[in-house]
Amino acid sequence: MVHDVTFSAQPGQVIGIIGPNGSGKSSLPRAIIGILRPTTGTVRVDGRDVLSTKPRDLARVLAAVLQDSTGDFDLTVHDVVTMGRACHKRSFERETTADRKAITEALTLVGAADLTHRRFADLSGGERQRVLIARAIAQQPRVLVMDEPTNHLDPRHQFDVLALPRTLDVTALVALHDLNLAARYCDQIHLLHHGRQHRSGPPEHVLDPEILRTVYDVNATVTPHPTTGRPHIALDPCDNVVTPEESSPTSRAPG
Repeated sequence: MVHDVTFSAQPGQVIGIIGPNGSGKSSLPRAIIGILRPTTGTVRVDGRDVLSTKPRDLARVLAAVLQDSTGDFDLTVHDVVTMGRACHKRSFERETTADRKAITEALTLVGAADLTHRRFADLSGGERQRVLIARAIAQQPRVLVMDEPTNHLDPRHQFDVLALPRTLDVTALVALHDLNLAARYCDQIHLLHHGRQHRSGPPEHVLDPEILRTVYDVNATVTPHPTTGRPHIALDPCDNVVTPEESSPTSRAPG
């Protein structure tokens, strides 16, 4: 459950959502794209209520890459990315030159052009993730919502994927576990804790050692990155970590 979360994103901004497991990081993106219905409040994209907008019209503005969406499609990579063009086409309309251009550009941007004719089901987890991101890009949205888009990706592709919003000049909302990636690529960060907005602001305001200790139960050392100047976080477990011996029933004193 997510409660009392309020924020807005300006055109071209990259908004990061961070927080521990169970904090609402995945629920919030699903509410934004209309999969979950808020009990109170609204989600608006370009001033339009997401829930009252026709799905086809919404898909022309907003694209999403969610977790656990890598089904074993019996399709080629080209066919999967072509799905992203459906909102721009009439029923049974054939692939156009504009479609082919959008598909080729999307696959190239994620470094997957060489996978075009491969079966999606035969790809590795990282390859599938890049293809699904290409499908979202092929929609040519103005808003891109991504839930843990760096899952299964090697470091080089993690960097490339998180640089995409600026390359495409789109507004993006990205849920991330990796705090250093959030610090590097996000303009604003919203830290969720127990389903609520614990802290919001630029990375240097949110990624504070005391805040991270409170929310994640870790010791954090935050220093400027030597290249970017953005916060760089080194983490260690807090001293109160329970050892296996301490958690064992046989190690406890009798009541």
